[in-house]
Amino acid sequence: MALGYDGRIFRHHIPPVIRLSHKRLKKQWNEKWLHKSDRNPSFMLTTDPKEKRMITLYTWTTPNGRKVPIMLEELGWPYEVRTVNLGKDEQHAPDFLKISPNNKIPAIIDPDAEGGPLSLFESGAILTYLAEKSGRLLAPSGADRYRTLEWLHWQIGSLGPMLGQLGYFARRAQEKTPAAIARFTEEGERLLDVMERRLAESPYLGGEEYSIADIASYPWTVAATTFLKEALAHGLEGKPALHRWLQAVGERPAVQKGMQVPQV
Repeated sequence: MALGYDGRIFRHHIPPVIRLSHKRLKKQWNEKWLHKSDRNPSFMLTTDPKEKRMITLYTWTTPNGRKVPIMLEELGWPYEVRTVNLGKDEQHAPDFLKISPNNKIPAIIDPDAEGGPLSLFESGAILTYLAEKSGRLLAPSGADRYRTLEWLHWQIGSLGPMLGQLGYFARRAQEKTPAAIARFTEEGERLLDVMERRLAESPYLGGEEYSIADIASYPWTVAATTFLKEALAHGLEGKPALHRWLQAVGERPAVQKGMQVPQV
């Protein structure tokens, strides 16, 4: 299990949206992506509008991979999980590339999107899409909306990439590079300080209400306190607001369920 690192190095998060024709989507879903043993007719896309069609989630057991399951569990929407084993380089499979052009998880296919089936990659784009589609966990307008979005983008632009690099250099790399470990440890500690200051003035990252900003940051903060606990021991000290937030978010049933997806 590669908690804390999912193969990226200094990635830039640009949330593209790819719209697929229903014919093309059916072909890659029903014929190409699924293994023969997985071709259960109950999961195949259909043109019958009366049949319920669920979102398909492509993910793995990394902090980024946990975000969307948490969101879907919060919404209570049914979804089908397809694992993308990063340890086996399955993210580079040609069929997955058609869904996620950057070869990264998570990604989703929503067969019931407005205007036709929709393929999305990048966790920030997916969380925003699901929040807007459901009308939940993101204010529709005003300062509360943009406060949530700024902390969502803080996570995908700072907390995730920096802790991911620390996870690689401090834990996964066979050849240790002291300068890199020191650099990303220092930055990880700084980002935890940023979180502490924010959460000392507000119960949640986006403000008074739990939101997609908290969903995005929670798996990475858990990684900081588990997988990266040794490297960030100093930075985790004296953070009462951060630990209060971790407990509050972690007690949510949907969060507990989402953190177990996928089960491998």
